Formats: sequence, C-alpha cells, structure tokens
Amino acid sequence: MSLHRVCGLFAFLSVVCLISFTPLCNGENILVFPVDGSHWINMEILLKELHARGHSITVIRTSTGWHISEKSPLYTSITFKMDEGLQDFLGAYLKEHMNVQRTGASAFTFFKLTKDFIAMVYRAHKVLCDAFVRLLDDEIMVKRLVDSEYDLVLTDPGMAPGLILAKYLKLPMVLNVRWITSGEGHFAIAPSPLSYIPVPGSGLTDKMNFIQRLKNMFFYSIIVLQQKFMIGPIYDAICDKYIQGGCDTFSLLQEADIWLFRSDFVFDFPRPTMPNVVYVGGFQCKPAQPLPADLEEFVQSAGEHGVIIMSLGTWIEALPQEVTNEIASVFAEMPQKVIWRHKGERPSTLGNNTLIVDWMPQKDLLGHPQTKVFVAHGGTNGVQEAIYHGVPVLGIPLFFDQYDNLLRLQERGAGKILQLSEINGHSFEQGLMEVLHQDSYRQNMQRLSRLHRDQPVAPMDQAIFWVEYVMRHKGAPHLRTEAYKMPWYSYYCVDVLLVLLTAATLLLLTALSVVRLLCCRSRKKIKAKQQ
Repeated sequence: MSLHRVCGLFAFLSVVCLISFTPLCNGENILVFPVDGSHWINMEILLKELHARGHSITVIRTSTGWHISEKSPLYTSITFKMDEGLQDFLGAYLKEHMNVQRTGASAFTFFKLTKDFIAMVYRAHKVLCDAFVRLLDDEIMVKRLVDSEYDLVLTDPGMAPGLILAKYLKLPMVLNVRWITSGEGHFAIAPSPLSYIPVPGSGLTDKMNFIQRLKNMFFYSIIVLQQKFMIGPIYDAICDKYIQGGCDTFSLLQEADIWLFRSDFVFDFPRPTMPNVVYVGGFQCKPAQPLPADLEEFVQSAGEHGVIIMSLGTWIEALPQEVTNEIASVFAEMPQKVIWRHKGERPSTLGNNTLIVDWMPQKDLLGHPQTKVFVAHGGTNGVQEAIYHGVPVLGIPLFFDQYDNLLRLQERGAGKILQLSEINGHSFEQGLMEVLHQDSYRQNMQRLSRLHRDQPVAPMDQAIFWVEYVMRHKGAPHLRTEAYKMPWYSYYCVDVLLVLLTAATLLLLTALSVVRLLCCRSRKKIKAKQQ
C-alpha cells in the first residue's frame, strides 16, 4: 500500500474517532417566567438563540398577555388566568402621566407623578401576584411543573413571581435583568455608594455636588420605603405561605446564579459589580438587513439630506394631540424624509415628506446609511440599538427609566433631551436642528458604537454561554457572595464597630481613672508635706 493511501486511511480513521468520542450536545429543559411588554422583546430574542441550540423551552404567560403568544415555534406555553390585563390600566396611567407632565415642572407635579407611579406599580404587582397564588394552589399545574424536571429557571425580576417559582421548584436561576421590583438591579447585589451612583429617577450623573447627593439620598429613600412597605409585603406573604423557612425578594435576587445584565459601561456609569453579573447590553443588536422595497425607495428618495426616524416604543401609541401637531409641522418644513411610527389620530399638520407607519423595522433603519437622527422616548432597547449603529438621539423621555437612559447619552454628547412639558414647534425644531447639524453628536455616538462593538465575545454569545454554564454545573454558587446570608448589622460591621467603640471607651475610662487616682495621691502627698 502506498504512503499516500496509508496517510489517507489514517486521516479517515482519525475523523471517525473524533466524531465517535465528541460528546453529544443534548438540549436542556428551560422554564421561562418573563415580564410582558418591551421586556419580552429582548427575552424572546434570547429564547430564539437558546432554541437554535436545541434547548427545550417552556414559557409561563398570563391569560391577558399582549405580547407573549400562547403558540410559538420557539416554546411550549403554560397559561395561568389573570383577571385584569396589566396593559388595561397601564395605558390609562400613561395617558394621565403625559397630561400631568404637560403642566410643567413644580412640586405639585412631582408629588402627583410620584404618587400615581407608586400606586400603579403596587397595583401591577398585586394583580400579578393574586393570579400567581392561584397557579401555586393548582395541584395539577404544580405537579406538571415538578414532573417536567426543568434544568433551569430563566426569569426577568422586574416582577418577582419567577424568583419565587425557582425557589419553590429548587432550581438554578438565571436573571435577564436590568430592573428589579424596586429600581435598578445593581442595588440589590453590588455595593452602591450613593456618593457617585445615581438612583433611578433622580436625573443625576456620577458627578454630584452636596445638594445633588442629598437629592440622591432622598430618591433612594423613596425606593427603600416603596419596597419595604408596599411591594415587599405582597411577595413576603407568598414566600411565607409556599416557601419553607420563608424568604424575601432581595434574598431571592441574591441567590440567583447568574445575572445577564442588559447594560454595559459604554452606556452606563462605572460602578462596583459582582462576579456573577455578566454584561450583555445590546445583545439584541445585529447588522442591518435590507429594507422592504417600498421603504427602501422612500429612504433613497431623500437624497443627500437623509432620513429622520421617530418611534416611542411599544407602550406609547401617540403623544398628546397638540404635541403631535407641533412635531408634524416641524417635520413638514425639513428637507429630510421622515419615517414616524404613530398609531394615534393623524396629525393635521402632516407634510408630504413624512411617512406614518404602524410598525417599522427599527434596527434595519438605524443601520441604514441614510438615517441621520433617531427621535426616541429613551427605552433601553432603542438606546442600545442607536449606540450599536452610531445614530445620535433626540430624546423625549416619558416615564420609567427613559430620562436616565437619555441622560447617559446626553452626558456623553451623543444625544439631547427635550422634556414633554417644554415641547413646542420652536423648541422641537431647535433641538432637532442641533442634533442634525452639529457633527459632535454623530461623532460621539459613533465613538460609543466603536467602543461597544470592540469586545472579545459578542454579548449574545456571552449570554448563551452563561445560561448553558449554569445548566452544565447545576448552578454557580461559587460566584455568589455570602452577603445575603448576613444580617444587616454584620454586613455593615455595626457589631464590630460597637465592640471596638466599647473597648476604646473602656480603655479611655480606665486611663482617666488611673490619671485621676494618681492626681489624688499627688494632692494628698502635697497636703501631707504642707501640714
């Protein structure tokens, strides 16, 4: 046999052996408890990747869900009955919220918005928890969950039932997270000095003077009180009833194996973090795909002036009518073409250069070279997509985290904020022209884009790796801090400080007693000599 044939046979046998001894990639069984609305959009993207890797996925959804479909090629669904859809009262709240914002900034407006927000959040958690209790009381449903032998719970802790369910089923847990039941996720797991870490809602950056630090402490107090006296007790009651030994929301958060955190430090302010926090900000972003033919034709018809796109996310269909008309009239005078996602009443001042759509391929439009400015509400997904594609933002924050998101862009010179109360034809035109024609906005945003893209591992690949890592190793307890098992006085070393202060006080008193004794003896000797 020739040497060439021997080498060929050896290579063939090597390949056969390699295939034979390579372990098969068995799909695992994942239970998902998501949060509906815009949170579901990025959760679904993660599920698509997990499904492509061969994992079996079960999604728990409510009967009144408005984005999470009952039937999907990606997953099997479990539906539990909820009497009231969150979108039913969220929509009413958001309309009232925008109307109050239009009255302008004042102490009354602040307290009105804060009161209404806390009431709305309380109601959302209460409605969901009431339905979740009925699920846990359904013996057939619970048996189905136990018998399915899931390998992992993947949940969004913006609402906490998923945390409780993971504890109840004694399963490893991965969080797809930025927000928890009471604010931003880092505050539950990582050291968060209020001297340079702004609290959500405060409208502050990481550079604070004394008054701003005082304001930061005030906003932190609101969040703590809200969690302790309004939201926390709702979940504590469920924990006391269904979890042996009880639990609370924060201990459940700190028991999570991995936090897939939807942010990064290109976007966010630097801060302390923990080993089990994996930053996957922008994991939903991908290179732009070609636009539909009719939309591409409209975009190209803009010529050298380019295109402005406007979208206010999944929750807001339209701004107040007078604001909508003001914006439309400004767009009508622009040389650019405009693509505007708008579902409300058609603006009376709409120009021929503006295309109104119910839906737009936002990622593909942001990645199109003709797109010059993104007019947006400042949702996390939209902001991260704008960073990925390097498109400057004119932001109109409406509620929740949107002002804080846009503030981070504005602080880096990549965006500009217009408050809803300040918007009129003049202010909107001025802001739009500034972002459109000052090169610094685009240059700064493109710099952020380069920083964001320059990573050794893509955010989505990181997310998938760590989900599978937890399933391979049945958890990741070695990455969790022991802090959550400590009482507050041990965590802050209050007991140690008290012992040290007591010891120092005793030493000081002893020293004073000795000095006093010596002084007394000295005086007695002096008196004796004088006599």
